[in-house]
Amino acid sequence: MDGRLLKSDFYYELPPELIAQDPLEERTSSRLLVLDKCTGAVSHHVFREIGNFLEPGDLLVLNDTKVIPARLLGEREGTGAHVEVLLLKRRSGDVWETLVRPGKKCRPGAALTFGDGLLKAQVLETVEDGSRLVRFIYEGIFEEVLDRLGEMPLPPYITHRLQDRNRYQTVYAKYRGSAAAPTAGLHFTKELLAGLEEKGVKTAYVTLHVGLGTFRPVKAENVLEHHMHSEQFRVSRETADLINETKARGGRIVCVGTTSCRSVESAADEDGIVHPGSGDTDIFIYPGYRFKVLDALITNFHLPESTLIMLVSALAGREHVLAAYEEAVGQRYRFFSFGDAMLVK
Repeated sequence: MDGRLLKSDFYYELPPELIAQDPLEERTSSRLLVLDKCTGAVSHHVFREIGNFLEPGDLLVLNDTKVIPARLLGEREGTGAHVEVLLLKRRSGDVWETLVRPGKKCRPGAALTFGDGLLKAQVLETVEDGSRLVRFIYEGIFEEVLDRLGEMPLPPYITHRLQDRNRYQTVYAKYRGSAAAPTAGLHFTKELLAGLEEKGVKTAYVTLHVGLGTFRPVKAENVLEHHMHSEQFRVSRETADLINETKARGGRIVCVGTTSCRSVESAADEDGIVHPGSGDTDIFIYPGYRFKVLDALITNFHLPESTLIMLVSALAGREHVLAAYEEAVGQRYRFFSFGDAMLVK
């Protein structure tokens, strides 16, 4: 690769019909592909069997962020023209960083209205990547207004309407703030987690609010030129202590999802000690990265040429990962957010 890491090195062919459009009725009935990161060996299972691959003393790290109904459909005041606003990040008070469509018509000063005036907004300024800072005007509690008017911001490759918004939420979601779900966690039920706890598998929680930047394509052919989006994360003292104690005992840190992985890796020092704290992370993990904390990863199948497939490749090797994906395509696995799962061990 002449010393460079190319976007095209992470491409694979995916038939469009393998993109899962709807969640399965039973969360734990997703399929589970298990990949040995050292040998590249692959085996096929059902997600409810995940406990067969976890040992007493292992620590599951889960992201307890909660998706907000961040998609607002409304109109421009005065013209009645249709407008769509996606909430990305709360900047302060009632000012949010948003994506607005159509953006060209929504210049600073534009007034927007939603739900027959129940919620109004004013575009304040244009910021990086074409996002808009918007101030919302309403009566009452913003979260309640949003719950009433907003829709779940499903990824662009999902074209079906979501019947039950709880299915784009993990069963342990707690802290509101995500514009997208940490989808590896969608396969867990409270019963499955309780069964793992009985086996001696501990759980710890981090919070990383997933931004829509997670779906932003890598545009630079040389991967190292890609500018990674920033996301807010928090690691508590309790979680940091659990991770450090598990590592000291020789137990494995099993991250559920790339967001949990990015949180613990961001919170660790060069010696692999995790420190409590919060802030923004734009950590970009690609082959050549040395993992300081994570030992194994539960994840979904990711888009070709995405930063997420690069992260998985950093853990298991690009050749092993692409071979496993080829196998998953051949076995007709379901891909992306509502799709099947993979354990890299």
